Amino acid sequence: MTRTDTGSPAPAGGDAPAGHTADVSLRHLYAFLAVADTLSFTRAAHRLASNQPALTRSIRRLEAQMGVRLFERTTRSVALSSAGARLRTELRTLLPRFENALRPDAARPALRLGFSWLLPDGWVHETIARFEQETGTRVELRRRDDPWAGADQGAVDVGIVRVHTRQAGMHAVRMSDEAHVVAVPESHPLTRLGRPHWSDLGRYPMVLNTVTGSVAEQDWEEAHRPQEIVRCLNFDECIESVAAGKGISPVPDLVLRRNIHPSVRFLPVLDAPRIDVTLVRPTHNGHPLAGRFIEAALRAPALAFRDR
Repeated sequence: MTRTDTGSPAPAGGDAPAGHTADVSLRHLYAFLAVADTLSFTRAAHRLASNQPALTRSIRRLEAQMGVRLFERTTRSVALSSAGARLRTELRTLLPRFENALRPDAARPALRLGFSWLLPDGWVHETIARFEQETGTRVELRRRDDPWAGADQGAVDVGIVRVHTRQAGMHAVRMSDEAHVVAVPESHPLTRLGRPHWSDLGRYPMVLNTVTGSVAEQDWEEAHRPQEIVRCLNFDECIESVAAGKGISPVPDLVLRRNIHPSVRFLPVLDAPRIDVTLVRPTHNGHPLAGRFIEAALRAPALAFRDR
């Protein structure tokens, strides 16, 4: 009986002898990497837009063909074996080089990354650099003032969105979340409160970005909903409307790290809902490397939010 490097018996199964890899396909290798990166069959299946039984079969076939156990599994946890850790390190270098060898430059279109307003801090820039280094494909940034950043229309290949709803034909992966602050004019009464409560905001005229904004009227309980609403179509209109004294507006707290507008102040808000930041791509007929971009994002060191 063949044994693994940890002393455990190698998995049984497969038509070829242990160590014979003729039946190993790229599908098996990408399935392994997805589980190795997430240490979760559930999250890996979601990443690959697959299901757990199919993923489990791929891993078992790969283990059988290699004659080693790649994961140490219990009912509660999944961990890489020493052989699995070595394979993950090797594949992170070999697979991108293999893909590049099969894809001539003329067939390697740029990946269009769509966004509606304010790229999230840190992880997006790290992801772009990692993706371009690993694939040799450049990333082009495209601003689109629509809820799905153009990904649902084929205008971009991957979109960064902050929307509440799901969309048919779109594969979505939640990446992180953000806190709300409220944008107010310099002399607004809320500036004297320091940290207003979410329920306090409805007392004042509200500027809402109805196309790509992170909140809607329904995000307040009925008794605290704003009674006067100024509607706008994008982030720039929202901030300029606040600066002009038309109302106040909840926006992501990353504005605190940007020089947005000299006539607008941003105040932390107590009890505010969080904002989900999600990467989306078409489920079918999308850019061949759109999934790889999302995988690179999931490995970004700046992503502290890992509970997907």
